[in-house]
Amino acid sequence: MNIATQNEKARQLRADIVKMLYLSKSGHPGGSMSCIEILMSLYYNVAKIDPKNPKWEERDRIILSKGHACPALYAVLADLGYFPHDDLWSLRKIDSHLQGHPDMVKTPGVDVNTGSLGQGVSIGVGMALAAKYKKASYKIYAVLGDGELQEGLVWEAAMAAAHYKLDNFTVLLDHNGLQIDGANDDVMSLGDIMAKYKAFGFECFQVDGHDLQAIIQALNTPVAGKPKFICCETVKGKGVSFMEGNFGWHGKAPGEDDYKKAMEELGVQVNG
Repeated sequence: MNIATQNEKARQLRADIVKMLYLSKSGHPGGSMSCIEILMSLYYNVAKIDPKNPKWEERDRIILSKGHACPALYAVLADLGYFPHDDLWSLRKIDSHLQGHPDMVKTPGVDVNTGSLGQGVSIGVGMALAAKYKKASYKIYAVLGDGELQEGLVWEAAMAAAHYKLDNFTVLLDHNGLQIDGANDDVMSLGDIMAKYKAFGFECFQVDGHDLQAIIQALNTPVAGKPKFICCETVKGKGVSFMEGNFGWHGKAPGEDDYKKAMEELGVQVNG
């Protein structure tokens, strides 16, 4: 797909997210909507994957460390054919394989169970180190939220990744500036994130997190002897005007009126 086609695809994926959360009556729209292009840059453009063989040993590993944003991941995986698209409407149902946080045992295409923030990126460091020991060619990508950077595990992982020169490891930050209780700067300021990751020993890039070409270019820029950090500047709730930049939509599912308004903005006809 060219970039114009992928931008249209991003709109469709956001509509899938809104519908999933409306039907489940629970979930996290804000951070799911903000990370769509980040996930698309990996799954549609850069990462070495095979939807027909989810456990392919040579695949690149993609970790959604901010596991509460799994509706975005599920929308992408379904679109790629890891499982039937209609499975999306079973999100958070008791017998569904699509739970409120990613489950690698139940869901094809999920590489790591996540939910407790900071653990996903830490597991990613271990996976990257294992790949080095095995002389394997696959790469590890971890997608973090900015509220997640307040967890100590994240910085222990950063220190280890740089120490072991894990140039097969990339951290992508969904930097939308908001978390469940408000702005990052009000809850626990992250300071100069780029300066911090540079100080830890990462090769750092800062991009528009809704510009697929910019993210892809940063991902494809060769780096030797050190891990990579890509700060993706995003908008929480991207694509739906009343959700954008509103931390109140961090973990609130849309009701019927909000659902209809959101789907109309996303160009999807809702019957009834």
